[in-house]
Amino acid sequence: MLTCLRHPNCESAHKNKEGVFDRMKVALDKVIEIVTDCKPKGETDIASISVFTGIKEFKMNIETLQENLYFQSKESLSATLEATLERTEDFTDSAYTSHEHRERILELSAQARRELQQLVSVWIQAQSKKTKSVAEELELSVLKISHSLNELKKELHSAATQRAADLLKYHADHVVLKALKLTGVEGNLEGLAEYACKFSEQKEQLVETCRLLRHVSGTEPLEIACVHAEETFQVTGHQIISAAETLTLHPSSKIAKENLDVFCEAWESQISDMSTLLREINDVFEGRRGEKYGYLSLPKLTKNNANLKSLKADKLDSEEKAKIAKLGLKLGLLTSDANCEIEKWENQDNEIVRHGRNMSSVAYSLYLFTRGEGPLKTSQDLIHQLEVFAEEGLKVASSVQAFSKQLKDDDKLILLLEINKLIPLCHQLQTITKTPLQNQVFLKADKCITKTRSMMAILVQLLSLCFKLLKKLQMENNRWVSVTSKDSVDGKT
Repeated sequence: MLTCLRHPNCESAHKNKEGVFDRMKVALDKVIEIVTDCKPKGETDIASISVFTGIKEFKMNIETLQENLYFQSKESLSATLEATLERTEDFTDSAYTSHEHRERILELSAQARRELQQLVSVWIQAQSKKTKSVAEELELSVLKISHSLNELKKELHSAATQRAADLLKYHADHVVLKALKLTGVEGNLEGLAEYACKFSEQKEQLVETCRLLRHVSGTEPLEIACVHAEETFQVTGHQIISAAETLTLHPSSKIAKENLDVFCEAWESQISDMSTLLREINDVFEGRRGEKYGYLSLPKLTKNNANLKSLKADKLDSEEKAKIAKLGLKLGLLTSDANCEIEKWENQDNEIVRHGRNMSSVAYSLYLFTRGEGPLKTSQDLIHQLEVFAEEGLKVASSVQAFSKQLKDDDKLILLLEINKLIPLCHQLQTITKTPLQNQVFLKADKCITKTRSMMAILVQLLSLCFKLLKKLQMENNRWVSVTSKDSVDGKT
């Protein structure tokens, strides 16, 4: 603003001013949107759905088929998957995605489409033949496509986060930004053109990377942070170039220099925030919630917020407290059982063990909560931990499913049956946490702890089964190696 007043005939100064006013207008519109809870015309949620969110919704839909074969139409299910896979084009169309990542993403997308065709075929059979064998085949088809989509998520996450890490490392010293500032101070128009071009290219790379990170962010607050980062790089990048042009034309202007410094500081700050954002995205993907970086994940008002306040205000009577405490005690015992099973494993970094340990840790916190102890102090803490618990349960199911691929059919079926019990419970718990309380505090707490206890019982069973089957698999592999070696020695003799 001051730069435009100081240099009224400078076109770049006017561009800079218009950019500032434009962002002020956008900010005010956003405030109005939040206050009125109303989106502008033409803006839809569907257009903004990330790949990870699309995959999550699709998986929930296909898992529901096992309970209700007429839950939705085949066309609707196919359209949901296709819309999700189309969004992976942000990765495959990018010039900065490696050839290996691009090929793998395309391969996994094609595999998911094929497995959906197989699922639809079995689904049609299941609607006409309600036999146990068809039901098991449907379950297997669901697990297959879920596994393929999990592999796709891993590939997309790897592509986006590796790209982001490389960019952040490259931009750590801000060489181009410093050179751009120097050309402005020197009044070097030729240098300005060269470095403005380089800086614009860097800006586009960062904008695209933020778009990719949004697809793999994993939570709504992180998606919002990615969108904010993308917009900030886009807008601040333009502002830096116009501010540098003004300074180059007026190199002795103190106001023009200070104006450029302000935008450069905003750019450097956003680079730093992006580094924090990347760490939080990795934390969520790997099962760590990344709460120490919580300032990036701004809370969003939802209907649940009102529920949480009422949960604090309502009091439980002595009988209800006694029942909750009893449920909590059983949960504490199951936590001990799970920890005993976990300690048996030699490889403590195994995915099944890691996610199982996370479930056990959350369950113990919930147990302490029923006693009025532990780190969970508010109802919001409780709801958040229940959501974490459900997510970890789904990750355990996914890890066990991946392990089952190495087993023989009979052993595999045992695990699949247990997984089939766990997944619906995870989804039911997620639904309960989002359901309005309506002055039924005890009922909701009772349901949540009951579901948690049932899930922990299945976890203990899964940990025990997987440990035994892993030992069995290792013994069979060792026996095969031993026989092969013996045959080789006999042949030489």
